[in-house]
Amino acid sequence: QVQFVESGGGLVQSGGSLRLSCVASINYFGAFNMGWYRQAPGKQRESVASITTSGKTNYADSVKGRVTISKDNAKKTVYLDMSNLKPEDTAVYYCNQDPVLWSWGQGTQVTVSA
Repeated sequence: QVQFVESGGGLVQSGGSLRLSCVASINYFGAFNMGWYRQAPGKQRESVASITTSGKTNYADSVKGRVTISKDNAKKTVYLDMSNLKPEDTAVYYCNQDPVLWSWGQGTQVTVSA
């Protein structure tokens, strides 16, 4: 059973920064595209960013220019560096394979105050 453990969230003021981490208990981690997703209260879960096995990245328009996705295959970890955070970034953030294949982890809460 593949598991994802997200961490790094917290409460920050508008304009602040956070680094999210996700450790995946998955064999051959480097062979999979990975993504970060988020779900705000009352909204559907949405894709935030993705990274391919070759390191190509893709971002949602709402976060483009403010977030960077990266991964460390040796540590089986995917990161999401976020800056210039806005209140509308408030959500629970999750990682998963891209496209989504496995059950979701517990996520990490990001709350941005105005």
